[in-house]
Amino acid sequence: MRRAGLIVAETLRDLRRMAEPGVTTRELDTYAEKKIRAAGASPTFKGYRGYPASICASVNDEVVHGIPSNRKLREGDIIKIDCGATLDGYVGDAAISVGVGKVPPEIERLMGVTQESLFRAMEKMVPGNRLYDVSYAVQEYVEEKGYSVVRDFCGHGIGQRMHEDPQVPNYGRPGTGPKLKEGWVLAIEPMVNVGNYDVQIEADGWTVKTVDGLPSSHFEHTIAITEQGPVVLTALEDGTVHL
Repeated sequence: MRRAGLIVAETLRDLRRMAEPGVTTRELDTYAEKKIRAAGASPTFKGYRGYPASICASVNDEVVHGIPSNRKLREGDIIKIDCGATLDGYVGDAAISVGVGKVPPEIERLMGVTQESLFRAMEKMVPGNRLYDVSYAVQEYVEEKGYSVVRDFCGHGIGQRMHEDPQVPNYGRPGTGPKLKEGWVLAIEPMVNVGNYDVQIEADGWTVKTVDGLPSSHFEHTIAITEQGPVVLTALEDGTVHL
């Protein structure tokens, strides 16, 4: 899983650099598929339940699952890029939010809060804690900062399949849920909205947007629970977790 996760990390690192004004989301997708396949892996998303692309590319008020297209990125956009790779039967899954060119300070703040909520959740990922300790860590921090967490979509267990039990919501009551165990691997992925948490699925059957049309941010890592503490399997080779 670490090998699969490293492919995802390096792909997202490259896509962050590419996400400039004028670039299409399809160009990002084409690059990602080539890079993943060149590393000997396959893009997990492509064909998953009929999904047509190798990454999800969600812009501005699109929360997750945006389908790459000929849409050109514009100065000030926020794009959420979600990427998965399967290698030797194991999956890595991670996502980043990227400001395109110069973005407003409120978008920078939104991205910072979302990423920090992921790191706070990760701190709770130790054997003996409860699952919703992780969930509440996201909710508490995000709501304290005046944002809302999406409730209709969540993180998940991950291993030989992209989506395994348990589901990991980004809200919950601390001290409840199953006990975390060494060896579990979870994909933690806060989805944070500027406005309220209501979302809707567009006519394409995939793209999830905020109902109020306000921006959203999304970060994700695949994280293993060990006795020595959480291990980010989708970190870069030097251990960098800020993709």
